[in-house]
Amino acid sequence: MKIGFIGLGIMGRPMAGHLRTAGHEIIVPERKSLTAEDRAGVTAVADAAAVAAAAEVVILMVPDTPDVEAVLFGAKGVAEGLKPGTLVIDMSSISPTATKGFAEKIKAKGGDYLDAPVSGGEVGAKQASLTIMVGGSSAAFERAKPLFELMGKNITLVGEENGAGQTCKVANQIIVALTIEAVAEGLVFAAKAGADPAKVRQALMGGLATSRILEVHGERMIKRTFAPGFRIRLHQKDLNLALQSGRELGLALPATANAQQLFSACAAAGGADWDHSAMVKALETLAAHKVAPDA
Repeated sequence: MKIGFIGLGIMGRPMAGHLRTAGHEIIVPERKSLTAEDRAGVTAVADAAAVAAAAEVVILMVPDTPDVEAVLFGAKGVAEGLKPGTLVIDMSSISPTATKGFAEKIKAKGGDYLDAPVSGGEVGAKQASLTIMVGGSSAAFERAKPLFELMGKNITLVGEENGAGQTCKVANQIIVALTIEAVAEGLVFAAKAGADPAKVRQALMGGLATSRILEVHGERMIKRTFAPGFRIRLHQKDLNLALQSGRELGLALPATANAQQLFSACAAAGGADWDHSAMVKALETLAAHKVAPDA
């Protein structure tokens, strides 16, 4: 297939790479950020409108709601070049409410739309093991599923209404943030009490407290490897979506608000672009004790 891919970032680049390896032609908008390696494997065209004009499917993987809106409906955006029957798949993590509006506009132009945010971070993107949460019609989902299977392992049509995938992703980001906080608090406690946090993590990996976050991010906290990964500022954006949606629903999310404050403390210390596992640094400051020395 001819697949437009907009957003060759930390996660988008390996995701597009898996599609290319499977034999699909990848069409991207011209960007100064395209590396020589990128250019060797893709077809670069003038802008997002040209991508849509050339592609059967257009995939977006950009940071935030305004970015998706600009790519779709801004000057020289996807909507300008959209052909009837084109499938637009937004794999970014954005507002569920805005997603519904974007989908309506694309459908009015004769296209189809799936919101399909992902979880699994840079590691999952590189290993093609992402969890993909999808909102949209079952017909569009079946059309896209062979592509999803090249990028992920756990692929779920959450609901046939657009926005269902983004709602699921917001729930995911709440759980991830609170689990990072739990792992960080546990390791800070263990270190302050004089135990070896690496041994504590090893022991916990065999019990009920085990999790992917304890495995991956617990190791990051101990080894002090805080290069992203998934940036704190992006997780802040996702928790803002959660808290905003909570207000709209009349729903209290107290632990989510606390996790957001810890991320904000990291950002205030210059860590907006640290990996989100670096939330531990805020807790270490409160404890006046580090899990492990900085490298």
